[in-house]
Amino acid sequence: VKNISKQLIQEFGEGFSEKALRHCLRFAQALPDFQIVSTVSRQLSWSHFLEIIYLHDELQRQFYLKICQLERWSVRRLRERIDSMLYERTAISRKPELLIQQELDKLPDNALPLNPDLVFRNTYILDFLGLKDAFSEKDLEDAILQHLQKFLIELGSDFAFMGRQKRVTIGDTDYTIDLLFYHRRMKRLVVIDLKLGRFRPADKGQMELYLRWYQKYEQLEGELQPIGLILCADATGEHVELLLLDEDNIRVAQFLTILPAPEILQAQLHRAIEVAKIRFDNRNSPNE
Repeated sequence: VKNISKQLIQEFGEGFSEKALRHCLRFAQALPDFQIVSTVSRQLSWSHFLEIIYLHDELQRQFYLKICQLERWSVRRLRERIDSMLYERTAISRKPELLIQQELDKLPDNALPLNPDLVFRNTYILDFLGLKDAFSEKDLEDAILQHLQKFLIELGSDFAFMGRQKRVTIGDTDYTIDLLFYHRRMKRLVVIDLKLGRFRPADKGQMELYLRWYQKYEQLEGELQPIGLILCADATGEHVELLLLDEDNIRVAQFLTILPAPEILQAQLHRAIEVAKIRFDNRNSPNE
């Protein structure tokens, strides 16, 4: 490579350094499908590709390639997403590889409502809120509204803020939901409920009530059923698995107000992915 670099520089001028050629080699190894590269290269720059091609997992590379193209990230945004382990935090990463590949193959396709597993995370990092020590659910909600732009960035592209403390009247009882959003590519209203403690089964019943109300009174023609996100301080435990929340259009996720050390976060996420895939395989095995 070093000798070829010297020859190319002599014949064609600068731009063919040994480092540049090794980037090209890695590019060809990581992205061998010319048709995919030809399509994506119309929207992504060489700097985008340099951030992606050195990722070790093929599905991880495809995820960032497709989502970056779909949401038109800058190079800086792409780098931030990779550093924050977006792929590992997204619900799709906990699926078997075949299902992940099937969903990624559909992207980008604006004719399809986006799969919620590509939108919702299992962990949301809210360290930008500046919350420390003890705080209430109202403190959490107020902090989110004060940093709404950063919260929307963490939620992901295509979310539109619809309101806070939205009133829902059922019979003679008034309820209020914490936050309401709309997602363009999913074509759904998104109800967010904030919980400071561990997820409880009663949280599901409360969210189901809200979703049924919005489906009956607020869902417009062409929209899919509303979907709920319960943001908890602790979203682990057997309750989350046994309740089969996905089937009821409910997602449960953990929020972190303090960012742990990268190696600790990485270990936690990879362990959670492996556990989720084992549970998925067991649940879908012929013996079950």
